[in-house]
Amino acid sequence: MDVKLNTIRLVRVLSLAGEILNNAVSFAVFCVLDFVDFILCFVYKVIDFWMESQWKPCYCSSAKQRIIEGDNILVSEECESKIVCLTSTNLQVEDISDTLYSRPSIVAQLSKFIINDLNKTKKTTVTSTFTIDSTIVEVLRRNVVPRWSDCDCKICNSWTSSRKDTLFVKAEGPKGMLDYKYKAREDVLFIHGFISSSVFWTETLFPNFSTTVKSTYRLLAVDILGFGRSPKPTDSLYTLREHVEMIEKSVLEAFQVKSFHIVAHSLGCILALAIAVKHPGSIKSLTLLAPPYFPVPKGEPATQYIMRRIAPRRVWPVMAFGASVACWIRTYLLESFCCHTHNAAWHTLHNIICGTAGNLDSYLDTVCNQLKCEVTIFHGGDDEVIPVECSYNVQRRIPRAQVKVVENKDHITIVVGRQKAFAKELEKIWKRSKCD
Repeated sequence: MDVKLNTIRLVRVLSLAGEILNNAVSFAVFCVLDFVDFILCFVYKVIDFWMESQWKPCYCSSAKQRIIEGDNILVSEECESKIVCLTSTNLQVEDISDTLYSRPSIVAQLSKFIINDLNKTKKTTVTSTFTIDSTIVEVLRRNVVPRWSDCDCKICNSWTSSRKDTLFVKAEGPKGMLDYKYKAREDVLFIHGFISSSVFWTETLFPNFSTTVKSTYRLLAVDILGFGRSPKPTDSLYTLREHVEMIEKSVLEAFQVKSFHIVAHSLGCILALAIAVKHPGSIKSLTLLAPPYFPVPKGEPATQYIMRRIAPRRVWPVMAFGASVACWIRTYLLESFCCHTHNAAWHTLHNIICGTAGNLDSYLDTVCNQLKCEVTIFHGGDDEVIPVECSYNVQRRIPRAQVKVVENKDHITIVVGRQKAFAKELEKIWKRSKCD
């Protein structure tokens, strides 16, 4: 008994020591990364000026510049930021996550203190209480042009030659079903997750569906805006509205889809919920894989809370470190790494995952109360990107939802590696909804 008790105590001590070490190392590492990011901001501005004769603004510096004259754009900076343009343009109210330009860190707070201190010595007659990121102003004015740091290879820009302003859709089905005017007996919309594409579905599930499904269903896998072979416009802020409207235009309208099943993974789950809420009478079944839903405590700024949950600024585990670097540190090294999707990836990450945090509760309530379709949630038991608790959080909002935890599988292997089994599970879900 004493040996067992001593073992338990030793494990607790080692666990506590490991946590303390992880916190200490994480603090030191991210302080260094914050400083590097701060320096690179100025370095690349100098290169911008040298290469393009312009001093380009960015989100990590001068994040809140006042609009003095000639603009009617207002921004609310209380957690859920809104951009409103009162001029006669085609711009609409956009949901812009404040995490794009507000990511508290020691270096950021120090630089903010210095800038504010310097501003006190300047005389100004500005009385407006509205501020806005200068990059957003530049985007809204349609003055964004490709930069020297953007990838200019053939693959990255292949979408521009087609002159199409619709998303890439990989459609499979029986002969005749792929005609836009053909009304399929069954339609399924597949939405991939972050830093992914339609290949996540087409190379795994599509070949493994039964002959019955292939002869009855029209399978529609989409590359969301800014990813895969879809357009990657530099003047887009990649908001939820933009993503949803492009899916409607490129899939629902183009293929004349009236009622359909949805299968979505990770970030795609948020888009799936938004589409389901917008088309409640058209959804036959809703299948979510690793939905990133974190209930926000009362009094917490939703966007900042979610950013801390998905990117905890920790060096361990490895997936947490990767998410933290991608979410907090916007250096041009990362832009090069993300290649042609760096603009899309950055804005989609913040505006979809963080920016919709305050809306997900209402989305889930709508699915619970207004949709009658079957809701099934799959989650890998070893998922280090989105914890399993997220799926159970969804189930609490939608009691009829079935949560299936697949042991020894992570964020990717929930599908990859078990595609045959998952294809069969999907077919069962679709068959049940067909019989209802």
